[in-house]
Amino acid sequence: MDEREPMTSPPPSSLVLEDYLPYRLSVLSNLVSRTLARLYEQRFGLTVAEWRIMAVLARFGPLSANAVCDRTAMDKVQVSRAVARAVDNGLVDRGIDALDRRRSVLTLTSKGRGIHDQIVPLAVNLQANLLGSLTGEENCRLNDMLSRLYSRARELHGSPEED
Repeated sequence: MDEREPMTSPPPSSLVLEDYLPYRLSVLSNLVSRTLARLYEQRFGLTVAEWRIMAVLARFGPLSANAVCDRTAMDKVQVSRAVARAVDNGLVDRGIDALDRRRSVLTLTSKGRGIHDQIVPLAVNLQANLLGSLTGEENCRLNDMLSRLYSRARELHGSPEED
């Protein structure tokens, strides 16, 4: 018979959720996204995922669905559903990659570009209202800090090919 004491794990460290950076960033992101979404959902019937895809395609397109996943940090299922809906609504075109015929390429249609161009001023205005609570110097520091946090998070997460 073994007389050793059973192994117990140490108690978990205290987590103050409202001070936990991933929680705070997620809540802030969701709140800001929902604030803008109220405007474009009512007017254009778009979901947050559809808008993100349209915004990424407007800025970086044409892109593959995998590249959209990488640029938005959304999962493949979420992107696939949103792309299908955007294609069905005539906002996004799904074509064939000229270099790799097995891969599809996504681009905004003219209808999608028109809606995007109507939403951009709303998004820019929301950003200006949010950042208006900070000084110019604070805005610069925030931008720098967010860039460094993003780079570090990418390092910790690994490259998209590792997913």
